[in-house]
Amino acid sequence: MLTPPKTAKRPIERVHHGDVYVDDYEWLRAKDDPEVVAHLHEENAYTNAKTEHLAILQEQLFDEIKARTKETDLSVPTREGDWWYYTRTVEGRQYGIHCRVPVASPDDWEPPVTDDSGAPLPGEQVLLDDNAEAAGHEFYALGSFDVTADGSTMLYGVDVEGDERYTVRLRAVDGTDRAYTDVIEGTAAGAVFDASGRYLFYATVDESWRPDTIWRHEVGTEASDDVSVFHEPDERFWLGVGLTRSRRFLMIEAGSNVTSESWLLDAADPTGEFAVVWPRKDGVEYDVEHVVAGGRDRLLIVHNDDAVNFELVSVAASDPQGPRRMLLPHDPAVRIEGVDAFRDFVSVEYRREGLPRVAIAKVPPQGLPADATPDDTLHELEFDEALFSVGVGGNPSWEQPTLRIGYTSFVTPSTVYDVVVATGERMLRKRQPVLGDYDATRYAQRREWATASDGTRVPISLVYRHDLVTLGEPAPTLLYGYGSYEHSIDPGFGIPRLSLLDRGMIFAVAHVRGGGEMGRLWYEHGKKLEKRNTFTDFIAAARHLIDEDFTAPDRLVAQGGSAGGLLIGAVANLAPKYFSGFLAEVPFVDPLTSILDPSLPLTVIEWDEWGNPLDDEEVYSYMRSYSPLENVHVNHYPRILAVTSLNDTRVLYVEPAKWVARLRDVGADPLLKIEMAAGHGGVSGRYSAWRERAFAYAWVIDAAGAHPSGE
Repeated sequence: MLTPPKTAKRPIERVHHGDVYVDDYEWLRAKDDPEVVAHLHEENAYTNAKTEHLAILQEQLFDEIKARTKETDLSVPTREGDWWYYTRTVEGRQYGIHCRVPVASPDDWEPPVTDDSGAPLPGEQVLLDDNAEAAGHEFYALGSFDVTADGSTMLYGVDVEGDERYTVRLRAVDGTDRAYTDVIEGTAAGAVFDASGRYLFYATVDESWRPDTIWRHEVGTEASDDVSVFHEPDERFWLGVGLTRSRRFLMIEAGSNVTSESWLLDAADPTGEFAVVWPRKDGVEYDVEHVVAGGRDRLLIVHNDDAVNFELVSVAASDPQGPRRMLLPHDPAVRIEGVDAFRDFVSVEYRREGLPRVAIAKVPPQGLPADATPDDTLHELEFDEALFSVGVGGNPSWEQPTLRIGYTSFVTPSTVYDVVVATGERMLRKRQPVLGDYDATRYAQRREWATASDGTRVPISLVYRHDLVTLGEPAPTLLYGYGSYEHSIDPGFGIPRLSLLDRGMIFAVAHVRGGGEMGRLWYEHGKKLEKRNTFTDFIAAARHLIDEDFTAPDRLVAQGGSAGGLLIGAVANLAPKYFSGFLAEVPFVDPLTSILDPSLPLTVIEWDEWGNPLDDEEVYSYMRSYSPLENVHVNHYPRILAVTSLNDTRVLYVEPAKWVARLRDVGADPLLKIEMAAGHGGVSGRYSAWRERAFAYAWVIDAAGAHPSGE
């Protein structure tokens, strides 16, 4: 099928604030209409035909990803209670296998290890085999997984459609033949047991897929008897529920894009009433952790009340709205991002000079002295690479003597360390295996700075093979961008990306405003009525790479997904001359139509990010001025590939479908690939995901003019 599908025009008028917009393709929203489904299949057929010449390269890329990946492997075990928990993967199987082995003794904090074969650990108990659960389903995702504190019962929540609605079930894992009939349908991700294991708490979603109600379920009873313990009527807020690491409190958290609120309940009284920590205040966000200092329950709170980059305070758990003790004051150069509390120490995550950092502070038994300063207690972990990412993760145990962190860079595979807090010793637990001849010294990473139109310096991160790329000679380049929700795109390793680098390509990230790389104001200056900065920053980054001869317009491809797909669509309208191709994945390219419809998933909560065009004419006009779909015009568009999923609830497939049709109206020849059994994250299963990445990267290599065979 070498002729693009003809998309029928059925114009409807959208009228707001006196502005009339004629939408010819809104009829494609009818997901269950056989005509729409047939049209989407035609789009796939056209894309397959137009990319048929890349089939050999796609297969080669898939083989390269597979050959570099250790298919039979296991994660670093994490201790919780009397067990070490881990996940194994097995060659030839799409999904993981969740397992555990018993601890050797109460003082056993040394994770068990196996040989390099990835074989099961001695004494292994398989809790959940995702491969068995996924059998017979085109899509599978695990959204909840928890085990009672005594290790006897497991809950798991599964989505087999891609719409992020999970069915929760229970299973005995203590070796008995107890059978549970509990089935809870239509939950959000993140169901958890209470401290006793008698109850579980979970969230359900409203018609807009917003988690709006928290429920309590008594194990062994019917779901119809479950009790609603909290409902959030404000459509801007999402709910979540969990336990503090100490298991001292149950906690409900509500959050919009700019405001949050938390409630606590003594875990010894799971049927009691939750009490608010700090009443919500518009524009104030805070996170809560429980710590015991000087024998008293305290709450550590990271917040931005009159502290744009956030600060850390301590309050009494019995009187959280009472006096605050300052622990880490606001610093305009440091964005505090989170705190994790343990019995004997706390860790703090923050961002400085565009990179994430982690520091550790011990908690003396008597509590901190009144005159203590952060410099007395807080010790930052140091690393020797100029670009890196570090974060705290895999630390469920309140009493553990170590802090587990993850570390990576563009050239260093994902690495797990345990830091012995008492001594500062850093123990390497695992580094992501990369099979074949991977040698990190063959690759270089560096930071460049572009100058935006308003004079702002915009960081760009690059990685490349220094023996294949000669600086000063333009190389094929993939430039990635996101720039929304204060989400930072930090340096990280990726096995699939090696297939680009080994073909002499540069991979670059433009850290544009709207993200959080440079602090909270970096985000604030890339949202609402300053959203255009996101797009112009990306263009400035492209121009810098071209002006400095890292690449050239006929060798530069742009990539972005979701809100980053909005970035790609806007840049395609504003500055197509700098690019040879645009890869837009699950792209948010019809934002105004979506944000004007409160009945659609996510719309109301998104008003904090984009503004409310329903009520504010200025916001409407501003969004109208950059909406990718509504600003398509006669232009010289380069190659465009849009990838989407039929069951995506976050960015509906109709947005890229309409965008592609509109681009064809002005003479462009875009491609649309629709996964017919997937959600926002794409297909499920690792082999399927590798094939999807191979498809996209084959297209990128072709569009950038890189040599298809590599070395």
